[in-house]
Formats: sequence, C-alpha cells, structure tokens
Amino acid sequence: VVTRDDVEESLKAIFQYVRDKEQLFKDLHSQTEEIAQRISEKQRERDYWLEYKNVGSKIHANKIESLEKDIKEVKDELQRTTEYYRDALNIVREENKRLFDRHLKLLSEEALK
Repeated sequence: VVTRDDVEESLKAIFQYVRDKEQLFKDLHSQTEEIAQRISEKQRERDYWLEYKNVGSKIHANKIESLEKDIKEVKDELQRTTEYYRDALNIVREENKRLFDRHLKLLSEEALK
C-alpha cells in the first residue's frame, strides 16, 4: 500500500534528482564553454607562432644577416683605419728620428767649431 505521503516523497525525490541533473548539465555546459574559449585562445596563439615561423622568422633572419654584414664591414673598415694610422705613426716616428739625428749631428758639428 502506497500512501499519498509516499507518492509526494517520491515525486519530491524525482524533482530533486531532475534539478540536480539540470544543475549538473548547466555546470558541464559552462565548463565546455570555458574549454572552448581556452582552445580558441591556444589556436590563435598557435596560428601566430606558425605565421612567425613561416614569415616573421625569415624577416628577422634577413635583418640579422644584414646587421652581421654591417658589423663585418665596420670591423674591416676599423682594421684598415688602424693599419693606416699605424703606418702613418711609424712614418712620423722615422721622420722625427731622422730629424733628431740630423739636428744632433749639426749640434755636434757646431760644438766642434
């Protein structure tokens, strides 16, 4: 024998079960939306890096290559300039030594007179 109270209890339990399942469904739905957003963000990030890999990295590689070439040219120019000034300094030293020796020789001759 089932009483009215038993039926009401059973209906309340069923309604509570349905509400719990609906809440669970809502929670799962919101979780899937969050996961879909995270997947979308990761996809955009992946697309960005693929674009960089295919295009941007080549542009940067060209810039790096150009800068390395510029550095090499500056180093070569510095080397040539250094050699030029070293040679010029040696010439001036030799000229000074020659003039000093000549002046010393003239002073010696003057002193002897």
